[in-house]
Amino acid sequence: MAISPEERRLDPSVEKALKKYKSVQGALIPVLQEVQNVYGYLPKEVLRDVSKELKTPLSKILGVATFYSQFSLEPKARNPIKVCHGTACHVSGAAAITKKFEEALGIKENEATADKKFSLERVNCLGCCSLAPVVMVNQDTHGWLTPDKVKEVVDKYD
Repeated sequence: MAISPEERRLDPSVEKALKKYKSVQGALIPVLQEVQNVYGYLPKEVLRDVSKELKTPLSKILGVATFYSQFSLEPKARNPIKVCHGTACHVSGAAAITKKFEEALGIKENEATADKKFSLERVNCLGCCSLAPVVMVNQDTHGWLTPDKVKEVVDKYD
């Protein structure tokens, strides 16, 4: 998805982050976080501008962006659903919950609905083991989830 010439100018908050971190060693991650906060993903056109401003090779930026799962090079759905499959969630029924989300949304893992309203992703750990099994939608945590509660969760974001 290409950014129009009007959008090619960096968002003021990204410009502010670049100015703040321009001469700070190891500041790439906070800049990428700001880019993703603004655009919802890391547009390649914006990464080229970040590369020029930080004097960092684009290959290094792409290496960091693809290493960390928090970053995406593709536009995300409005409501990303992350189903934890860490040990506690796995033994508490994460597989059945994932299957129920697939059925409710008509998609498989790592897919998005046609209207880009939801995406479904398996993650290794959400750090909420005491709430197992747990799912995160956007920044909302849904703990002690059962397959029967999946539709209720989806309906909250409809």
